Amino acid sequence: MQEKPIVLIVDDEPVNIQVLAACLKDTYQIKVSTSGKQCLELAQHSSAPDLILLDIDMPEMSGYEVCTILKSNSATKSIPVIFVTAKNEIHEEEKGLEMGAVDYITKPISPAIVAARVKTHITLKLQHDKLQNMAMHDQLTGLYNRYFLLEDASNKVSKSKRHNYALSVLMMDIDHFKTINDKHGHATGDDVLKAVAVCISKEKRKEDVLARFGGEEFVLLLDHCNITEAQVKAEKLRKAIEELQPSDLSITVSIGVAQLSSSENSFAEPLKRADDALYKAKEGGRNRVVCHEHLSLES
Repeated sequence: MQEKPIVLIVDDEPVNIQVLAACLKDTYQIKVSTSGKQCLELAQHSSAPDLILLDIDMPEMSGYEVCTILKSNSATKSIPVIFVTAKNEIHEEEKGLEMGAVDYITKPISPAIVAARVKTHITLKLQHDKLQNMAMHDQLTGLYNRYFLLEDASNKVSKSKRHNYALSVLMMDIDHFKTINDKHGHATGDDVLKAVAVCISKEKRKEDVLARFGGEEFVLLLDHCNITEAQVKAEKLRKAIEELQPSDLSITVSIGVAQLSSSENSFAEPLKRADDALYKAKEGGRNRVVCHEHLSLES
């Protein structure tokens, strides 16, 4: 069963929280906060709210200050904020909306109006989340797509350079995939792709990023992982996929491995070298792992 959307009610007066919660508790999961600081902590929690009802007049940190911080943080800026306040002057409402709030409700509240406005903005938020999810993921396998990978990889490269840790990439290609499609049909080909995606997902660490790069190609970005460790991981994946037997078919993969070097500042460079190593793996007979750095030593 799909969980109810989460609404966070922020007010330093418990009675105000009770009134708002009574309007919404049958439709939404309710979380409460009595301070701006606590609101900011809850907003960055793993179960972040889908919408925040935020009082303006609070001690220590006003609702305006809280909203400004929420909208300046990439992790919380997409959470819709509705101010609920006794301030009913037009210029206060304008100020709140200019700060990024999606709506402004004045006290004393009308339960029907609160419920209707919350429903509208929750619906818009969930639609936005769904579209964003679709834009980032491959619809067949559920993995990230190449566009998300390239954007996220750019951030990971910057972090690895700043904190001086290793970053490696595996480029994997299902061997003779065209033959599978031609001989057994595209439905079977799709089953093979999904089985490989599940297999790699089970083997990767939480911090690694796995994407379907296109067609039968997959890319695995390995955080805090040097070339030696990446080669071990690649060989483990190669063996696991060889044992899969999806749709009673024997399948194998070829894998190219590369590590971001100290002189490189973009993901495109190690990705290109991993692709070169993948080409050598296929040229060498497929169902094997080739490291670009080892190719360099051989040449």
